Amino acid sequence: MVLDFALDDADIYKMKGLVNMEYAKLGNTDIEVSKLCVGCMSFGKPGTLHDWTLDENGTEEIVKHALDLGINFFDTANGYSDGTSEEYLGNALRKNVSRDKVVIASKVYFNPGRLSSDAIHREIEGSLKRLGTDYLDLYIIHRFDYDTPIEETMETLNDLVVSGKVRAIGASAMYGYQFYNMQLAARDNGWTQFVAMENHYNLLYREDERELIPICRQMNVSLMPYSPLAAGHLTRPEWNSDSLRSKTDRAAMGKYDRTREQDMEIVRRVHRLAEKYGVKMQQIALAWEWAKGVTAPIIGATKASHFDDAAGAFSVKLTEEDVAFLEEPYVPHRIVGAVDSNPPEGTKLLDVKK
Repeated sequence: MVLDFALDDADIYKMKGLVNMEYAKLGNTDIEVSKLCVGCMSFGKPGTLHDWTLDENGTEEIVKHALDLGINFFDTANGYSDGTSEEYLGNALRKNVSRDKVVIASKVYFNPGRLSSDAIHREIEGSLKRLGTDYLDLYIIHRFDYDTPIEETMETLNDLVVSGKVRAIGASAMYGYQFYNMQLAARDNGWTQFVAMENHYNLLYREDERELIPICRQMNVSLMPYSPLAAGHLTRPEWNSDSLRSKTDRAAMGKYDRTREQDMEIVRRVHRLAEKYGVKMQQIALAWEWAKGVTAPIIGATKASHFDDAAGAFSVKLTEEDVAFLEEPYVPHRIVGAVDSNPPEGTKLLDVKK
């Protein structure tokens, strides 16, 4: 008897034992995501947001490799590289995978009108068109909007879910009380609640452990943090590298450079633990994320090999002693991510080093 079936690249990778991708559900939904998410801020026309982003061919190369590894989760935003991140991602996915096999997230906020009803309805149509799809799996509010009533935002997001344009909703960097109040507004009015939180969380920045993360755990909200490798600082024993991103990413400089002196001790400990276990530093940093209950850290990479390294982190299991060793030098940091007011109209990047 001959079995007539075809293996795709991801199946071949798994059969060879080159990758052991893991999956989890988002919050209380049936949306199953890989426990690594592709951060698509790395995609888009260079110079529109960053100088180091990948063009359309480079984007497709990364997307194909991520798919081969079993990664099915992709996170972009309407404001990334003037919308070209969404365009490049959508084109790459259409060429390489069926729509129902991937989970696409996009975001709204850094646009005229922020999170008003009119703005959200306008921006979802733009994102769907650029991505070439008729629905998003996850629609995330990029920040808290100080000018729009919470009820207006939450009702509008609920309308998108009811209409079928969005399967689930999430939030990004904000204060714990803001997230809690938005969840309560949704609950009290019978609207859709957030199932995912895309916050700033890594070994060098743990301020959300005070309030936001406990609230998420209480409400069964999945964590999908951005910058899990602290803009590369947790991937090498020295602070800077010779890469174009390291030299030009002023947003990353603004996030981390002012606490370089105290944070280097944590970097050294990641390095020591990586040498102890014979793995790479980024694998220690990602293993720590999962040990802390994170669902899917977002990896923003410009080289396919970075995803190989990330996928290798599933084999690293940290002990309680390892976690304590990594965390012990941490000192409180200023808030980076949540905003105290809406930034000026047209702002594309926050925390930029002057």
